[in-house]
Order: sequence, then structure tokens, then C-alpha cells
Amino acid sequence: MASVAIQGEMGSYSELAALRHFGKPSIVRYPSFAEAFKSVGREADYGFFPIENSIEGIVTQVCDLLLKGRLKVVGESVLRVEHCLIANRGVPISRIKTVYSHPQALAQSRKYLESLGVEIVPFSDTAGSVKMIKERGMMDSAGVASEYAARAYGMQILRRNLETHSHNYTRFLVVSRKANKAAIGRAKTSLGLVTRNVPGALYGALGCFAKNRVNMTYLQSRPVLGKPWKYGFYLECEGSLGGAGLRSAVRELRKGAAGINLLGSYPAARSRYG
Repeated sequence: MASVAIQGEMGSYSELAALRHFGKPSIVRYPSFAEAFKSVGREADYGFFPIENSIEGIVTQVCDLLLKGRLKVVGESVLRVEHCLIANRGVPISRIKTVYSHPQALAQSRKYLESLGVEIVPFSDTAGSVKMIKERGMMDSAGVASEYAARAYGMQILRRNLETHSHNYTRFLVVSRKANKAAIGRAKTSLGLVTRNVPGALYGALGCFAKNRVNMTYLQSRPVLGKPWKYGFYLECEGSLGGAGLRSAVRELRKGAAGINLLGSYPAARSRYG
């Protein structure tokens, strides 16, 4: 049985997505992404982390940990996110004065929460907010989390589908100490890139993909830690590092880039949107 490190409490979206991806793994929970990353290859075989939400965008902590660390991306998974308003049993919605959850979940549910006229308070994670409300017996508070979290803590759901936009998905990456030997089938590749500080450096780098007919699916700039106003990039593209087109693009990138970190090739998630 594989052991999988996640950030968050029991009942989190990460746990739900990991269970669906791996089947029945042994879940190892950590309070922070940094601690969970450190555990991979030690206490856990894999790490399972959110990289991007379809509404709120990149999860910056995870992106930065990927770029500065030595873990390899070996898989991808997508979860449809359905937020619920969760409270202690017997509490009517009219009694709720304060709502807690992770900032992204609050942002994704902003329109509905503002209509309630409640105080909105950020918390470390979605399931953790439900756990806190349960343990402290808070009868005028609710958390925003999944139905899975409500079941995990024996709480009641006051309302479902809080998200402002119904097309709400979170994409997760599976990481390991060792890269895949080969990504079979429809593959994707992740890599980190630091360009030289010269005019047209990024244009030239991206041209390597176009020239070799490699479809780049994601590009995100991030500050280079310890070097103010210098930026690196997290990229994803279609294909495997074993493929001729991507292999050629990477060869050309190495000639012009200040640094490149091949994070790994992996099977693309099989998901339907809409």
C-alpha cells in the first residue's frame, strides 16, 4: 500500500482527491506544504498537492516548492470542487454569524457568503475549519468545505454548491523522489526555467517549443527567492521528455537559458470539464 503525504486535516479536498487517485493509500497528513514536501521519500512514498484551481489560479506555495526542490512530478489528477456550508447539528442557517475556511474556498464562494451578511474569516484549510467548529462547539459559526469533510466530522450541511462558478476544478500533482522511467499514452511534462536578463530572452525560450511543435499548456512566472526582481517560470507542455520534439526543444532551451529544471513527465489527467 502506497503512503501519500498531503497538507490538511482529515476530510480535506486533497485527501478526497488522493483517495480517488490512488485507491486506498495510507494518508499522511501535515499542517503545511513545506512539511509534506520534506516527508516525501522518507515518511511517505508520494506527495499529492494542489497546483492550480480553475477559478483562483496557481497555488503559489506548491509552485515555489516544486521549483526550488528536488522532487519529480509523476502524476496528475483533477477534482471537481463542490463547496458546502457546514455547521454543528441543530444550528439553523439564520444563526450563523461567522464563516471560516481556506482563503481560496472563501474566494470561490464569495458571492453567496456576502449575501448572508456574515463575517468571513480565513483559516488554514477547509476541513480544518470544520474540525475547529466541531471541537469548540461553536454554535454560531460555519465552515466551507466538502461533503466529505461534513461526513468525516459528523456535521450537518446547511447549503450545497456555494461556489460562484459551477466550473470549479482543482488540479493536483503527484510527486516522488524518483522520476517516471517513461510516461505512456497522453503525457505532459513540467519544468522550471530561468531566463537570461537580456532583451527577448523569454520570447526566444518559448520559440523553442513552437519551432519543435510542442504545445505549451501552462506558464507561470514566480520570483527567484533571494534575488529581488528576478523571475523564473513554471511551465507545462504536452508530450514526454522521451519524445523527439520535446527532447529537441529542451536541448535548445539549455543553450539560451540561465537555468532549467526538468521536473518530470507523467500521464495527463483524464477528466471531463463541464
